[in-house]
Amino acid sequence: MEERLTLEQQGELATDFVRGLVQSFGLTADVAYRVVDDETVEVAAEGPELGVLIGQKGSTLAAIQELVRSSVQRHSEQRTDRILVDVGGYRQKRTAALARFTTTIAEEVRSSGEERALEPMTPADRKIVHDVVNEIEGVVTRSEGVEPSRYVVISPND
Repeated sequence: MEERLTLEQQGELATDFVRGLVQSFGLTADVAYRVVDDETVEVAAEGPELGVLIGQKGSTLAAIQELVRSSVQRHSEQRTDRILVDVGGYRQKRTAALARFTTTIAEEVRSSGEERALEPMTPADRKIVHDVVNEIEGVVTRSEGVEPSRYVVISPND
């Protein structure tokens, strides 16, 4: 077992895991990794008909990401870095759609002066909402609730 895996080693292990998963589903995809920053590696699978690997609202993709992280962790004595998994550009599309939705709701809150609670979201989606609202004057966010029902509230900034 390695003491500390480099991001590249983590990326290679994660890529191998995702390739094997894709094959076990009888699917075909190009799978590759890229180093995003000093603490993050992203593995992306691109190919036809990969929706089964995404699931409803990305639930299957989130589970796959956790499996990949756990698999890579087994090869290291120390904590691994952040490992993201994407399928068919889903994360980028989801981020863009969530940003548009958040902007619309934030503008409504700013106009009406009434706060809005959003549906429960994953930590990653909540972060997107917080980041988008931070760029809009006149509104603020807070998270409430307990996992898995934690949600974001957008409020006017008086």
